[in-house]
Amino acid sequence: MGKTVLVTGAAGFIGSHAVEELVKRGDRVIGLDNLNDYYDPARKEANLREVAELALAKQWTGTFEFLKGDIRDRQLVADLFSDHQFDAIIHLAAMAGVRVSIDDPGLYYDVNVMGTLALLDAAVGRIGKKKPEKFPTFIFASTSSVYGNTQTVPFVTDDMCDRPLAPYASSKRASEMLGYTYHHLYGLDCTVFRFFTVYGPRGRPDMMAYKVLDNIFTGCDVPLYNNGNMYRDWTYVKDIVSGLVSAVDQPLGYEILNLGRGEPVLLTDFVKGIELLAGGAAHLTSAPMLDADIAYTFADISKTQKLLQYDPQTSVPEGVAQFWDWYQRVVRPTHPTSSS
Repeated sequence: MGKTVLVTGAAGFIGSHAVEELVKRGDRVIGLDNLNDYYDPARKEANLREVAELALAKQWTGTFEFLKGDIRDRQLVADLFSDHQFDAIIHLAAMAGVRVSIDDPGLYYDVNVMGTLALLDAAVGRIGKKKPEKFPTFIFASTSSVYGNTQTVPFVTDDMCDRPLAPYASSKRASEMLGYTYHHLYGLDCTVFRFFTVYGPRGRPDMMAYKVLDNIFTGCDVPLYNNGNMYRDWTYVKDIVSGLVSAVDQPLGYEILNLGRGEPVLLTDFVKGIELLAGGAAHLTSAPMLDADIAYTFADISKTQKLLQYDPQTSVPEGVAQFWDWYQRVVRPTHPTSSS
């Protein structure tokens, strides 16, 4: 048996892929997720079933145990760490969404900061029945949004990141700094990953790739901000997970690393790629770019390549094809208007 790893947000988009990869390689995985209604919990439950079915069909040697619970529940978190000796924590649970965070900043800070603090406290034995024999490696999912409207391109991790444009970004930056504090005070190994526009199978319904396909097949309204004249460093989910898993095996003290592809693509070109595969045109509504948005994201991944041998393998056309294949198999048959 390999390592024992806690994955928070295990039923979500990136979380389910992280669980899949860890179980595939033989790890013992404990998944925690509150299955909240930010989007349909049935979608998250389907993610869990898909991973379980894959593990059974392919006879993977790892194990997966799922627990429904909230990272803000300090007693639940304390009990979890008393019951298990974790080698690593992949902390993905969070309230996501830059624009939505503007409407409810209190919720975003409660989940993203206080939830992270509960996990950090448990990791170093500040809560729970017993202090861990050895502190786990703490791997934290942050975001390229912390860079704000930086003028340093590509984005480098030694940027000050002190001008976040939305509560989501500022909550993630605050959690990054909490990670450093716990490294300084307790010697906790903490690797912070700033994700750049992740997409792929099991993607969230509020993500652009998913929304474009929903627009094509159901006609749901989708705004195209700044007429699509925005560049994003689209990064396939399996490449993101490769970075996360590498960090499980390589404690680095305290490091902040970018996880992107390092190849920005124009949003309109990304949409055209989806339309080509789907065989139909998306009818998107033009909208001005929001104050919380930026026109360009571009990851400098040289540090991640050096420290973790990170090597993203999936081109944007390949990744979009994989996403389209999943969407038409799993999502499209559930649409009332679908003929599938």
